[in-house]
Amino acid sequence: MIRRNAIGRPWLAAAFLLAALAGPGAAVAQDSWIGSWGASPAFPVGPELSNATVRQLVRISAGGSQVRVRFTNETGTQPLVIGAATIARPGKDAGSIDPASSKPLTFGGATAITVPPGAPAISDPVDLAVSPLDSLAISLFVPRWTGPSVVHPLGVQTAWVSLAGDNTAAATLPEATDSTMRFMLSRVEVAAQGGTVVTLGDSITDGYGSGTDANRRWPDILAERLSKAGGPAVGVVNSGISGNRVLHDLPEQLFGPSALSRFDRDVLSVPGVRWVVIMEGINDIGHSGSAGLPEQAVSAEQIIGGLRQIVARAHAAGLKAYCATLTPYEDTVFAHYYSAEGEAKRQAVNQWIRTGKGCDAVIDFDSVVRDPAQPSKLKAEFDVGDHLHPNAAGYEAMANSVDLGLFR
Repeated sequence: MIRRNAIGRPWLAAAFLLAALAGPGAAVAQDSWIGSWGASPAFPVGPELSNATVRQLVRISAGGSQVRVRFTNETGTQPLVIGAATIARPGKDAGSIDPASSKPLTFGGATAITVPPGAPAISDPVDLAVSPLDSLAISLFVPRWTGPSVVHPLGVQTAWVSLAGDNTAAATLPEATDSTMRFMLSRVEVAAQGGTVVTLGDSITDGYGSGTDANRRWPDILAERLSKAGGPAVGVVNSGISGNRVLHDLPEQLFGPSALSRFDRDVLSVPGVRWVVIMEGINDIGHSGSAGLPEQAVSAEQIIGGLRQIVARAHAAGLKAYCATLTPYEDTVFAHYYSAEGEAKRQAVNQWIRTGKGCDAVIDFDSVVRDPAQPSKLKAEFDVGDHLHPNAAGYEAMANSVDLGLFR
């Protein structure tokens, strides 16, 4: 039997051509999806949960006509059974919701899903119009034992955990305890025209010392500035993990997968991503000494090599890669973290960043927060007290120094 190909059927060939032309660009005239909030999971170091409801508040960056939520079991060792999940407006009391605003989250139309180890689960879109900088409450019921739960350790935001069954739609969780971890929740995405910037970093991006429930991390303040500037929506997804390094991770499970190993998960998987701000490397310099891991000591050239890899992968995906300089840390209270040799490495990495060898732009946070009289130290008014992390004022100064034109 002879089959005629599409060339022999002009109408079919034309249909194939129209389908090809309508591929990725077909949704341009409609709202597409962009990232509006994020928290990157570390290795599974959280408490074991069962028959538990977890309620978490997020402040999104960009608004949109619909919302969907990404849950994570990407570093988990056991199947994650989600028995129910909801999204709602927060109530007046801490940890409460407005029940009238509560909407169920579904997965392919089902209210429950089992997420295998190594995978995320993205909810179906919810018809919920949200504005930039809105706060949302996401409640998650896990009916079965999770094993050590997948968390983002430094949430800098209160979460509530109740071990009394499914209370996802309840105004207030019964017998709830609080935590500042993020549990099995990695992203909120919105339907909007625009793009996303991902901030890939460590504790300084994660917001250490910025204040619990304050939303004063430097990416938070950047989101505020972008919202006020108007124009197409720009979502900000914070992919910082406290203690994170470019080149190493284990045995330090708390600090998450290395930047190189999590780049696809935490940057490239974000819908609408157009830009990535990279601020990683200070822990590569200091952590091997403070943690007693001399075999993980690295040179400035090795850190730069890792950063080059990240930039190359960003460019291969069509992203702009902006490199942020590493901030000062002399006299840090963390024992064996600072050294003159380490300071020389920091200066070498910053010199590579400043010379523009590969990065599409330089965001010079070092020049913003350093003490002009002692450039290897933080300004006193920007020091949270450990001589390594900025305080809320320091994070604000960092965010205010960023040229918003980079994201237009």
